[in-house]
Amino acid sequence: MNPTVVLVGRPNVGKSTLFNRLTRSRDAIVHDLPGLTRDRHYGRGRLGDKPYIVVDTGGFEPVAKEGILSEMARQAREAIAAADVVIFVVDGRAGLAPQDKRIAEMLRARGAPVWVAVNKTEGMPEDAAVAEFHELALGTPHAISAAHGEGVRQLVEEALAPFPAQAAGPEPEPDHPRVAIVGRPNVGKSTLVNRVLGEERVIAFDQPGTTRDAIEVEASWEGRPYTIVDTAGLRRRGKVFESVEKFSVVKTLQAIERAHVVVLVLDAAQDISEQDAHIAGYILEAGRALAVAVNKWDALDGERRKEVRTDIERKLFFLDFAELVPISALRGTGVKALFQAVDRAFAAAMAKLSTPRLTRALQAAVEKQAPPLAGRIRPKLRYAHQGGSNPPVVVIHGTSVAAIKDGYRRYLENTFVKVFKLRGTPLRVELRQGANPYEGRKRPELTARQEDKRRRQRRHGRKTYG
Repeated sequence: MNPTVVLVGRPNVGKSTLFNRLTRSRDAIVHDLPGLTRDRHYGRGRLGDKPYIVVDTGGFEPVAKEGILSEMARQAREAIAAADVVIFVVDGRAGLAPQDKRIAEMLRARGAPVWVAVNKTEGMPEDAAVAEFHELALGTPHAISAAHGEGVRQLVEEALAPFPAQAAGPEPEPDHPRVAIVGRPNVGKSTLVNRVLGEERVIAFDQPGTTRDAIEVEASWEGRPYTIVDTAGLRRRGKVFESVEKFSVVKTLQAIERAHVVVLVLDAAQDISEQDAHIAGYILEAGRALAVAVNKWDALDGERRKEVRTDIERKLFFLDFAELVPISALRGTGVKALFQAVDRAFAAAMAKLSTPRLTRALQAAVEKQAPPLAGRIRPKLRYAHQGGSNPPVVVIHGTSVAAIKDGYRRYLENTFVKVFKLRGTPLRVELRQGANPYEGRKRPELTARQEDKRRRQRRHGRKTYG
């Protein structure tokens, strides 16, 4: 079992910067705005032959009693309760703060091994930088610079010294779906994640923009493992002003790109907006398998439900390949059906399509409806094979394929979807021009007799060859 290293501290002391340093990634959003991180953020790190799990937490306000700060404090306490090692990050330039003393008092009561990391000490004498932090009574403080990497390795080596080394090995390929939960702000994405996990794992708050980062968690539903990614709500581009929110948008789009299946959460209590269509369009452009969850369904009566279905089918008509699942994230109704749809979409996205069946389906489609003429030439489609997964890609080889229009390409895509019963995933068709067998061949030299015959034919206006 890999040790868990939890980073705690008051807001804006550099915990997320240290998290990115330890995981050698940019997974955590870093900005000079206090309180940016709110949920627990997990990552993996390795120091030599010692792998470990790193947990980034939000700015810790131990005395917060209500509101978003109280939820952030609860998340930090839960992370500390499961920690093998706690790294208490403080700001060496700002000096010791009263809030640092309150956090230290709580950590001493916890009893877990605690290491004090005095951050932002680049260019400062080490003894002077850490002197006042001895007052925390948590052992010898370590001067580090998370941004530049100074002192970080020594700190982690000492923190992990009690834990045994492990032989390095290749990371196993995930054999379960990676599911990104996306949608507009305040439609119930975090509530859905908490319902699946059976705990308040991410902060669900009645305030748009509560989730700012893409939070990745391992989950199990009906005995099947999933990687769930809770994302920040996407607003219209014209309404995104803060640079922090722009980072959140980038993280959400990256989560869509990395996912196997995307769950688009819609709010049944609100009309389907243009922004819903924009988000759906990006998912389609990324080629990801999709399930549409219509949340807050329990708040509607029968007539309103019909209107919502009609509205979705009209405004999101291009998502006809995806399953529409009414749910209530708060009450848990429909969640089982949603994950069944996710499983079907994942299976379709990763399906293996045999070359003989693809070629037979292509020949049947051409026999039923041949490609339209392009001038005097009709494109010829010879055979097909699979060129990729997530989404499935079908490569068709033929001649004059550049003349095939988008309408006929969509006809072929729909044919393959029906033949292979693919539900919940888009399918792409690539057309490749067959090689000319005579290209690059030199014209053979003619004999004297053949040259005389060609001259006679030209003189009499006959067609010649060569």
